[in-house]
Amino acid sequence: QFDHCLDKLPKKSMPVPPVYEPEVAADAVHWAAHHRRREVYVGIPSLYTILGNKVAPILAETYLAKTAVKGQQTSQPLPPDRPYNLFEPVSGDPGARGDFSSQAHRHSVQLWATKHRRGLLAGAVALGAGVAARLAAD
Repeated sequence: QFDHCLDKLPKKSMPVPPVYEPEVAADAVHWAAHHRRREVYVGIPSLYTILGNKVAPILAETYLAKTAVKGQQTSQPLPPDRPYNLFEPVSGDPGARGDFSSQAHRHSVQLWATKHRRGLLAGAVALGAGVAARLAAD
């Protein structure tokens, strides 16, 4: 989308890091659909942005107001004659990859933790019980 969508920013636009491969998002959507989850967070920044907005929305909004526009642009100027797909498709098949694939993560630790939360909770409870038993024995 960053290569062929109409863009009015002064510099070439980019996704806000961290960037994930499209398969990570597809995996999250598929998993959510099959596990009756209305929301699935992909990436730690998503988690702390959403939770931060719930806890202290004014801080999140202030931070985003100062960083969001600049954080979505590269240092490269936007070519004035760049084709865009506002009224018709750009010729050729752009595919699922773009200029930022080299920076993209193939996995999300946050998504993995969401998919394995029961096992992680059981492990945390077992660890807590072990620590409590050890402290009680001393």
